[in-house]
Amino acid sequence: MSMIIPLDPETIFNAVNAALDEDIGRGDLTSRSVVRFGQKGRGAFMAKQDLTLAGLEVADAAFTAFDPYIQIESAAADGEEIGEGKVFARVTGDAQVLLAAERVALNFLQRLSGIATLTRKYVAAVAGTQTKIVDTRKTTPGLRLLEKYAVTAGGGHNHRLGLDDGVLIKDNHLALGGGVGETVRRAREVVGHLHKIEVEVATLEQVKEALAAKADILLLDNMTPELVRQAVEIVHAHEPNERRTLTEASGGITLTNVREYAEAGVDMISIGALTHSAPAVDISFKIKPA
Repeated sequence: MSMIIPLDPETIFNAVNAALDEDIGRGDLTSRSVVRFGQKGRGAFMAKQDLTLAGLEVADAAFTAFDPYIQIESAAADGEEIGEGKVFARVTGDAQVLLAAERVALNFLQRLSGIATLTRKYVAAVAGTQTKIVDTRKTTPGLRLLEKYAVTAGGGHNHRLGLDDGVLIKDNHLALGGGVGETVRRAREVVGHLHKIEVEVATLEQVKEALAAKADILLLDNMTPELVRQAVEIVHAHEPNERRTLTEASGGITLTNVREYAEAGVDMISIGALTHSAPAVDISFKIKPA
């Protein structure tokens, strides 16, 4: 399993405060109208389905944005599998604060736990192989770091955080840059020696071109499992003594067929659905007088 990457406090602060500003505006009119000022409450987060937890620190920040002394008790940690019906965290404090922050806290918890839960399913599906499950840049605008954090909470690994994080030559680059060999050569001339160069290939001929150009990583795009197996064999044959070129499969991969791709021998499988299509999990937050 991958290590859960730490979340930068500034990332949490910015995301939570933007969400609170969007949701609350000039104040929680309903709670101020019907809940007595100074009344204390105690809220409980409960899993309404089996899930992999992610986003506790972000949810906490939604409450402490109003009151830094609010009491938060967690019975679990991000990355843990939570069974249906389990109360995994409680929050005690001003009832108006609990009501004002609950939706933002739940939105983050349900969204990030949904990503972690789906990722865990993919990781489990390839267990016992050498293949890592990795994410993509297909994230919600403004929430990339949080969503990629959730992927690691589910046992997956991060691909590029952004365009400045690595060289990945894709089909449109190839169309504009003169083909596999030429684009890899151009990239090699420009980027520093610490940067790896990955190139997208769609045919076995392009695999051979990329190897001849000394690409560091091959993105095997929309290939069948059998074509992926053949591509990996070509890579092994090209480097019989010490393998250095990594392989990554992507495109058309689901929970149904991901095991077949992993058994074809690729190092990584990148799945956009981890972040762009993960369903939010069902979590409730119930408040009682304290």
